[in-house]
Amino acid sequence: MKPMTRRDLGRAALTAAALKQTGPSRGAEKYGGALDGFESKVDMDAFDPVRFTLNRHASAPLRMTFRARGRREAGLWQRRLRAKVTELLGGFPSERAPLKPVTLEVREFPSYRREKFVFQSRPGAHVLGYLLTPKAGTAPYPALVCLPGHGRGVDDIVGIDAEGRDRTARVTYQYDFAIQAVEQGLAAVALEMMAFGCRRDPVTKKRNLETTACQPTAGSALLLGETMIGWRAWDVMRAIDWIETRSELDAARVGCVGISGGGTCALFAGAVEPRLRAVMISCALNTFRDSIMSVSHCIDNYVPGILNWAEMYDVAGLIAPRPLFAEAGEKDNIFPIAASRSSFERVGKIYAALGAAAAFETEVFDGGHRFWGRQGLPFLAKNLRRE
Repeated sequence: MKPMTRRDLGRAALTAAALKQTGPSRGAEKYGGALDGFESKVDMDAFDPVRFTLNRHASAPLRMTFRARGRREAGLWQRRLRAKVTELLGGFPSERAPLKPVTLEVREFPSYRREKFVFQSRPGAHVLGYLLTPKAGTAPYPALVCLPGHGRGVDDIVGIDAEGRDRTARVTYQYDFAIQAVEQGLAAVALEMMAFGCRRDPVTKKRNLETTACQPTAGSALLLGETMIGWRAWDVMRAIDWIETRSELDAARVGCVGISGGGTCALFAGAVEPRLRAVMISCALNTFRDSIMSVSHCIDNYVPGILNWAEMYDVAGLIAPRPLFAEAGEKDNIFPIAASRSSFERVGKIYAALGAAAAFETEVFDGGHRFWGRQGLPFLAKNLRRE
């Protein structure tokens, strides 16, 4: 064994001193960060960035939140806020590019016909969709634009499984709600939202079917002074343009329904597009504070600067007096139920001020983050069937 030199002894002494440093010992506990053991000497809450943002929300200006008294003031408020929301979304193209529609496939099912189609939303951006037309009833049918939430995309709402096959069992979360709409006598126009399903980049597609391309796409939109929500809302507007070209569909009776991220798109599309005659928002109408400020959400949900002007319930109020249905799950851990109930109450006051209290309905169901539709789809069918 090699004898220890004075240098070796010095190194050993320095090591021992380091082990006896003045900071408190954590023993066998896992190291959690630089403040371990110093919790009593600092305000730990002051290091929590989520808490900081929630405190900032308390002082958010909300300069255009609903304060109107009476129908006239409410109408003026809507016009002003709608213009501001359009601006915050990044605006919309001043010209509509040719749709260039193409039918890719037509399939027959016992109770409906399914057509796969594409159209151009704007130069360089094409949309895939499915048109499900009921075999019962008489054309022209009222049309319902159906928007999926995060996951596999539009296939998951029209009865197509992860292998591209037709399925007979409706699975959890989205429950093939476009097919459910057809069962209500509506024609379903189910859209693949940007960054979902087939509208993803090659790198993302290599991962798995449920990985979305919202990042980097939504982040890129922000760099351009635009938003993913704005891009998706524009796709809904162009879908209405496409509906206007179809003789079997009634372009004067078009609604929109979406779940989760699709519900957010339905919310904003309904707020800025008056051709949507009725809207249903599933598991998405909440408050910005209690949802995307408190829980980690996808970047596609964010609209820069919106809290300077309005909260989510104000945006929903722009749909009034057109029929609006909102549903929420008691156990939804993404959009907390207390905030959903509070938002529903606020939206109800806007509808009441516009003399349309009966046009806004809600349902809270015993479940988590999923599509329900028990009352919502009949609500849409009833209102879209009206002349």
